Amino acid sequence: MTRTVICVSHATGAGGHEVGRLVADRLGFRLVDEEIVARAAEKENLDPNDLADVERRKSLLERILRDLGSVGDAEAFVPFVLQQDPGSLRALIRQTINETADEGNVVIVSHAASYALAGRDDVLRVLVTASPATRVGRLPAAEGLDEKKATKSIGANDAGRADYLKRFYGVGSEEPVHYDIVINTDAISAGKVAELIVHTASS
Repeated sequence: MTRTVICVSHATGAGGHEVGRLVADRLGFRLVDEEIVARAAEKENLDPNDLADVERRKSLLERILRDLGSVGDAEAFVPFVLQQDPGSLRALIRQTINETADEGNVVIVSHAASYALAGRDDVLRVLVTASPATRVGRLPAAEGLDEKKATKSIGANDAGRADYLKRFYGVGSEEPVHYDIVINTDAISAGKVAELIVHTASS
């Protein structure tokens, strides 16, 4: 069955964004990443930066209360949806992922879309990963970090990813069986990985 939605999850430094871009180019699909947050924010007339804060585990209401200085002002200013449990905002992001998938012909990178769309026949779920040493070695070139800072960044991003999966999807431990394809990019180029994904999606 031809898959019209490709979800590319990835570890920091594994090359997932590049793989996603190449797959989208070769299939003629849209590439979607931060657009998910922008579209979700637009639904409720929210600032995309505020909604992105929910993913980074900041309290929107707490921050706005601090900035405005009083509860009364905040209640007049904050949209109703922001006064609800942050779970409602997480649900908004998941809903937007599903609506994006419904449009078809799309590569979705990040936002744990593989979990949001699990069980759909039109979705190919891909995890792009690499060894810690490879990932650390790639970050200095990409972000100008020395090895010590790159190692710290990898650790922080991995912890953040695990926290995100637990908060949004109740995933205690990410497993290979959560994906249709798991690819280690230590010795395989982004181009070759993209070819494999395109072939699988089209077969």
